Amino acid sequence: MPKTGRRTFFIAGAGISGLTLALALAKFGANVTVLERNASVSEFGAGLQISPNARRVLDRLGLDEAITANSLEPTGIDLYPPRAKRPLVTLELGAIMRERFGAPYAVMHRADLAEVLHKATRRFANIDILYGTHSWDAVASAHGIALAVEDASGQIRSLRGDALIGADGVHSKTRTTLVGGPPATWRGRVAWRTLLPFDALASHIALDRVSVLFAANYHIVCYPLPHRQQVNIALFAAAASRDELPDQGAPRLPRRLPARARAILSAAGQSWTPWPLYTVDTPVWHQGNIGLIGDAAHAMVPFQAQGAAMGIEDAAVLAPLLIEEPSAEAAFTKFEQIRRPRVEQVARVSQANGRIFHLRLPLSLGRNLVIAAQGSRGHLKRLAWLYGHDAQP
Repeated sequence: MPKTGRRTFFIAGAGISGLTLALALAKFGANVTVLERNASVSEFGAGLQISPNARRVLDRLGLDEAITANSLEPTGIDLYPPRAKRPLVTLELGAIMRERFGAPYAVMHRADLAEVLHKATRRFANIDILYGTHSWDAVASAHGIALAVEDASGQIRSLRGDALIGADGVHSKTRTTLVGGPPATWRGRVAWRTLLPFDALASHIALDRVSVLFAANYHIVCYPLPHRQQVNIALFAAAASRDELPDQGAPRLPRRLPARARAILSAAGQSWTPWPLYTVDTPVWHQGNIGLIGDAAHAMVPFQAQGAAMGIEDAAVLAPLLIEEPSAEAAFTKFEQIRRPRVEQVARVSQANGRIFHLRLPLSLGRNLVIAAQGSRGHLKRLAWLYGHDAQP
C-alpha cells in the first residue's frame, strides 16, 4: 500500500464497529465501501452503555450532540441484591465521570447509535454503503484486495482496493473463511431482552439511573431510555441448549422470585427475545491485507458492558494505522500488538463479573460486603484503567 494517494478500503459489516471505522477512515480522506447483508441499518434491539473510553472516540467524530439527543446520562447504577428493598449501593456516574475521565457515561439503544453513525456516514461522499449484499468473495495479493460482490439487484460488482476489514460480528465470515480463525464459542448463557414503557416500571426502579438486580444464576439490567419513554431490560441466565430457545417467550426462572424481579417479569409477559451469548478467542486477527475488528476479533460476554466500546476503540486505533503504515499487513500487525492485551484484559473482567453477579449463598453475602465497603465511588478507582483509556493519545 503506497504512502501517497487516496486509499480504498472495504469493510464487511455496517454495525457499530464497521460504521465507526468507516467514519474514521473517511476523515483521513480514504475511500470506504461498506458491505452489508441487510437491506438497511439493522441492529438487534438492545441497550448499551457508552462509557467515557468509547464516548471520547465518538465525540471526536463529531457525534456528541446526536448521541446526547438519543441517550441518557444516568446519575448512577443501583445495585440490588436479592430481596433488597433499596439498593445496596448506587455507583455514582453523572458529572463525576466527566470530571474524572473527560467524557460522559451514557446509556443508549443500540439501534439509535447505529442510526446516528449511519446519518454521519451520509455526510461523506467518500463512504459508500452497499446494502443487501447477497455474497462476496475476496482475493488478496501483494497489490491489494479484489472483491466480487453480488449486490441487492443480483448483479456482480468487481471492486479493487487496499484492504478488507471484517467488522461482521461474532459469527464473522471474514474470520472463519478468509483469515482462518475458529467459529464462535457458545457460553451456555442467554441474554433475554425486551423493551417496556416507563409507566410499567416507574414504581419499581429509578428512571434516571441504571438498575442491576443480582440473583443466584441470573441477573437483570435495566437501562432507561427517556427519549423513547421506554426501559430496555436485559435478563442474563443460563441455558441448557442454544438449539432449544424459542424466538420469543419468557425465561425459565425459579417460581419464588424477589418482588422487584417478579414485577419486571410480569410486566414483560411473553415479550422477551432470547439472544445466545458467544465469545471469540482467535489466535489470528489478520492474514495479509485482510483483518478483523470488534466482535469478529474478540467478542466477549457482556458483563462489563464493553463489547461495543471495544469495537469503537478498535476503529480509532486501526484507522490512522491503515493510513500511516507502509502496508495494510503492517497496519494490522501493529493494531493487534496494541489492542490484543487490552481486549483480553477487558474480557477477563467481564467473565469474572458474570460469576460474581450470579453467586449463591453464602458467597453472595461476601460479594455484598465487598461492594458495600467500596462505596459509591469505589468503581472510579477500580475501573480507572478502563474508563480513562484514550485510544488516540
